[in-house]
Amino acid sequence: MAPSIKFYGQAKFIDIKKILHYAYKKLLGTGMSAPDPKILILSENDDVAIVLCDIAAGTFLPGPDITTRSSIPSGHKLSLKSLKSGDVVRKYGQIIGCAVSDIGPGEHIHNHNISLAGVSGRAETSASGSRVLPDTAGLPLDFMGYRRTTGLTGTRNYIAVLSTVNCSATVCRKVADHYHHSTALDAYPNVDGVIAFTHGLGCGNKTGSHGFDVLQRTLMGCASNPNIGAVLMIGLGCETNQAQFMLERYGLSEDDRLQSFSIQDAGGTGAAIRSAIERVEAMLPLVNSTQRTRVPVSELRLALQCGGSDAYSGITANPALGYASDILVALGGTAILSETPEIYGAEHLLAQRAVSAEVAGKLLARIAWWKDYTAKNGADMDNNPSFGNKLGGLTTIYEKSLGAVAKAGQSPLIEVYEFGVPVRERGLVFVDTPGYDPVTSTGQIASGANIMCFTTGRGSVSGFKPVPTLKLASNTPMYERMQEDMDINCGTVVTGESIETVGRTIFTRIVETASGLRTASETNGYGDEEFVPWQLEAVL
Repeated sequence: MAPSIKFYGQAKFIDIKKILHYAYKKLLGTGMSAPDPKILILSENDDVAIVLCDIAAGTFLPGPDITTRSSIPSGHKLSLKSLKSGDVVRKYGQIIGCAVSDIGPGEHIHNHNISLAGVSGRAETSASGSRVLPDTAGLPLDFMGYRRTTGLTGTRNYIAVLSTVNCSATVCRKVADHYHHSTALDAYPNVDGVIAFTHGLGCGNKTGSHGFDVLQRTLMGCASNPNIGAVLMIGLGCETNQAQFMLERYGLSEDDRLQSFSIQDAGGTGAAIRSAIERVEAMLPLVNSTQRTRVPVSELRLALQCGGSDAYSGITANPALGYASDILVALGGTAILSETPEIYGAEHLLAQRAVSAEVAGKLLARIAWWKDYTAKNGADMDNNPSFGNKLGGLTTIYEKSLGAVAKAGQSPLIEVYEFGVPVRERGLVFVDTPGYDPVTSTGQIASGANIMCFTTGRGSVSGFKPVPTLKLASNTPMYERMQEDMDINCGTVVTGESIETVGRTIFTRIVETASGLRTASETNGYGDEEFVPWQLEAVL
């Protein structure tokens, strides 16, 4: 028999067992062959099936009762019917593109015969059905976190050495490296480490410009993240982005946990490094004095991320994470969805879930901004999926986005924020970011995320200090090949484990990680190179 799973869709559970392989109600009992376990159909309105293993040309598939016309790799799409050039093609019950040539039953559907050219209108792709509330019975309701005077709660306790400009990046990095390569932190068990926020910006752009504002918002947002216990800001001294101006703008003043100085005032590189280490040494006992205490899971701010996606991401890891996200929201916590270019083509589904026309309008306004932004820079929104995404079976950005939004589960969308703006509301929110993982994560961290889940199909290995990052594998072969980098295997959904079960596993691991359990990326030492502010506008 074919795998019996439940797909956690945009509006309801879709029982795959009921609709697999042309199991339309009108066809039930007509003598069709038993469904084949090699393929999976997600909606009775779909034109394609997902191939669950490599299939050779000439393979007969009972259920749809068709024969493959060519070899088709695992995760890729198989046509279930005859399609004329210009016909729309559906997956998840949603439009993912148009045929650019005639396609027969059993043909491989991919970039050679489908594109977004000719797609117009999305009204017919509305979500239907009722929201399914997650089962929270038996799940942990609290975790051990670091309470901050701001009222927020951290899941980690770092000291950050922040560069105001690229010119001070080397000094900041050497200070952090001093603690990476010594036993100096052994006496401070409540301190997770000293990390450097370094970047290539901070000068050569106009004060007060949009890009300059985004940079300052990002730096101060990351410095204020609840996983940071103290901050040392280091500048060169003559840069545009002066530390004192940032502090004044955000109404902050220096104290034992927030300090700044410049390399020029310190007397050069060596003197600046020595001065910085002395200041960090003074901060260590203060940061160490903050201990974990029991707090409700409503204090969690979960960043939802995906990278190195494949065709399985949208049917295993992303919907399972969506279920975990809904659990967190149901318990009073916050889930942060981002990657605006990677919801393009599925934004209508999120807008339908907005709590007001105003919130929906904010989301659609960001999509419009991105269309204009990409056009001005000689790109287009369908320039994504990436090379690896396509190898994994994804074809158009619509297809990728429809799978990506599953990370947000079914909770109402309560607010939309620009990049790095602090999140204030609890519930499902959207933070506008690029789709490039390091920039996305930097924006989510600047907006206040204190933990992250990152789904991947191809095998992304990055981490994002100061936020612990759980890696969720979308398929079992990749998980088995890269176990040292993965935290949870969601590929079991394809072989029969329910979305609910995997989602509950993810939620439980989130809580354990928030309480101090190390992730694979933390064990492997990732997170020191992934701070990447979004560079906007001209560099002069």
